[in-house]
Amino acid sequence: MRNLQKLAAGALEDVLAGAALHQVLPRHLQQLNTPGERGALQDIVYGSLRQLGRLDAWMEALLERPLTDPQLGWLLRVALYQLAYTRAPAHAVVHNAVTAAGQGWRRGLANAVLRNFQRRRAELEKLADELPSARWSHPDWWITRLQAEHPHHWQSILEASLLHPPFTLRVNCRHGDVADYLRRLNEAGLPAHQTGPDAVTLDKALPVHSLPGFDAGHVSVQDAGAQWAARLLDAKPGERVLDACAAPGGKTGHILERADVELTALDVDATRLARVQENLDRLQLRASLVAGDAAQPDAWWDGRPFDRILADVPCSASGVVRRNPDIKWLRRPDDIAQFAAQQAVMLETLWRLLAPGGTLLYATCSIFHEENEVQVRAFLARHASDAERCLLPEPLSDRPLLPDAEHDGFFYALLRKT
Repeated sequence: MRNLQKLAAGALEDVLAGAALHQVLPRHLQQLNTPGERGALQDIVYGSLRQLGRLDAWMEALLERPLTDPQLGWLLRVALYQLAYTRAPAHAVVHNAVTAAGQGWRRGLANAVLRNFQRRRAELEKLADELPSARWSHPDWWITRLQAEHPHHWQSILEASLLHPPFTLRVNCRHGDVADYLRRLNEAGLPAHQTGPDAVTLDKALPVHSLPGFDAGHVSVQDAGAQWAARLLDAKPGERVLDACAAPGGKTGHILERADVELTALDVDATRLARVQENLDRLQLRASLVAGDAAQPDAWWDGRPFDRILADVPCSASGVVRRNPDIKWLRRPDDIAQFAAQQAVMLETLWRLLAPGGTLLYATCSIFHEENEVQVRAFLARHASDAERCLLPEPLSDRPLLPDAEHDGFFYALLRKT
């Protein structure tokens, strides 16, 4: 456990220095030998980032003066997370953290902080509940923005963002329906329930290759909220379709599962397109993969208009922070305006590639209005003569799909070229 704590502390330090979690964590996982150890490390790092606001508040209350050793600080946060949120034996957590802290004053301080936490647990929980950034474990500016934009739902959004994300599958309609797959899961002793038209959520996560039919392409891992994209785009057989910003290919595969279309999967990152190809190979589906910038089509577009375009644009990812808990600590308030400016350029550019009568689905995994409703209304104001907004079915309507226990947060707007 001692090595586990040190690796987790190192990962937290790297992330809070500005590195993305998906780049940091694999390097640390490679230093462990067993799946169990790697799973434990991942749980500790993700969990510590989800609850970082609370851990910081506890640290401040437990220290008599600011800590001058950052590495020791991250180690203590990891140990506090284990004591509060895992089933690891408390004595083992404390012993290993104290040993990992080193010699001299570091060892004594680690022991004092962790023993003190155990004695003062109830008092510290109450203290944290009185501080918004600790109670909700989000930056103050993020909480304030949610309160202003979602006055009736901000608390439920924050509560959902602290949950462990659901393990949801998309059933490939070419190989059966949800009812069929639920029967297969039941026969395999895997409890699950339906959470969308093509979505099945298991009671607990497990390795994907142990899922019935996964290797044969019968199911894919995809959040229930993300599965709305292909259904709303509603591409028809024979149509020419563009999936802009396609990697890692979940929505690409879903579009092709639903209809035989001529699909171009575009992404600015050529290396991430390899993931798209891997997903398509497993599903036994085909698309044209193109490395290029959606905002600069002259470098890759052949001039033929598309009947449908999925504009899954870069965004703050504020709707998926429980899956990417580093985001809420790395984002800054002015990032939202920068994303909105980038989205506006991309939306204008992709609109030129759409055939008359065609539809463009604007999609984000954000719950901030500036990237969603404000963006779409500004576009419609600029295109009063050639664009109309299509009505979406419930539960989407004209508002974001807010995160809850069964899906992440997304926004969709379907635009038709008149």
